[in-house]
Amino acid sequence: MKHAIKATIRNLIVAFLLVVIFFGILRLFLGRQIDLNVSLVNKIAVEKNNKQPEIMTIDLETNLIQNYPEYGAKYATIEIPKIEVNLPVYFGTTLDVLQNGVGHDSASFFPGEGGSIIYMGHNAEKMFRRFSELTIDDIITVTTAYGTFDYKIYDMQLIGETELDKLPVQKNEEILMCYTCYPFNNIGYTTQRYVVYAKPRS
Repeated sequence: MKHAIKATIRNLIVAFLLVVIFFGILRLFLGRQIDLNVSLVNKIAVEKNNKQPEIMTIDLETNLIQNYPEYGAKYATIEIPKIEVNLPVYFGTTLDVLQNGVGHDSASFFPGEGGSIIYMGHNAEKMFRRFSELTIDDIITVTTAYGTFDYKIYDMQLIGETELDKLPVQKNEEILMCYTCYPFNNIGYTTQRYVVYAKPRS
């Protein structure tokens, strides 16, 4: 019995060594070709995973958007010439989004849909810190893949962070609401928000 076990172990070791030698020889002669094929497969996989999302479009008769962006994706830019703002707009309001640009409240509508659009941005120097310089009739431009939308400011308000009725989400009228923390030069948490309200320029 012991002899049979020893023979089996010896046969397994020999088989293992033969497999190692075989793949060593294979690697020696075909290594470059194998690496090339593996690289090609990886490239195809990466390209498939990085496939760009379909471009957003809008039906101008129904105001229905197709191909909404994924949460966290950039889909627009916002320009406010009066205060030299030109920032990317992302769908969502995570900390990462707000560090890189303007966040779009996911509960609100998109430009062109005819409802409330809620944007938020930090009161940092190159973001919304200069909101106090804005006045009635100043223009805010939002550029998307499906069109450019100009909005004219009609009101500004200082509100508390819990006054959600001052940022109403409704679908009967297109209103762009952009807000930031107040005071503008404050660092850290604050309970006040400065809101700029704008409607489509006719």
